[in-house]
Amino acid sequence: MENLIYSNPLSGESDIKDFVLEGSAKISFPDGKMRMENAIGAEAGQKANFVLWCDRTFPDNIRITWKFRPLREPGLAILFFAATGINGEDIFDASLQKRTGEYPLYHHGDINAFHVSYFRRKEPDERAFHTCNLRKSYGFHLVSQGADPIPDADDCTSDYDLELVKKDSYVSFSVNGLRVFEFTDDGETYGKLLHGGKIGFRQLAPMIAEYSDLKIYGL
Repeated sequence: MENLIYSNPLSGESDIKDFVLEGSAKISFPDGKMRMENAIGAEAGQKANFVLWCDRTFPDNIRITWKFRPLREPGLAILFFAATGINGEDIFDASLQKRTGEYPLYHHGDINAFHVSYFRRKEPDERAFHTCNLRKSYGFHLVSQGADPIPDADDCTSDYDLELVKKDSYVSFSVNGLRVFEFTDDGETYGKLLHGGKIGFRQLAPMIAEYSDLKIYGL
């Protein structure tokens, strides 16, 4: 059995009033969906990228669903989940290093997390061969990978339904009901098992994308 423990339409400013933005971004809701783009030019490199964290802390054993549509590329979209401080702190604990959107702060800083990069259209190799990647940190461990079924932004005519399941040591990711990858963590090869924590959306400049209908179910 599963039960809905969090629901957010991401349809207006009031829906994200308690979310935490790291880095600079332009966030608007022109079509009743959260549209995000960089506020700093892409030529600034990592300083142009950002993460928007949901303010809630979620337990282990959850299913996350949301709708996603890329509007402009190049760029990259990521979901962080099971994010905590390296010693179990809340990721917003004042004792942790300040994070400002630069990628190394998230995989070699002082937090542990999983993250799935599910729309990768930044570097030439990513644009030539589309994959969804699951990484675990601390560290930059690529632990699972699958083919990305989402077309390029110009060919997207509607939202895509994304689903991430995290149950104990098991992780799976699906697009429109199609299973992209599965991973079972042994708790040793890539560090200790990760459990509950925060979730957050990351984007790389100059991408523009829309997000809506975020739901988290307890399993």
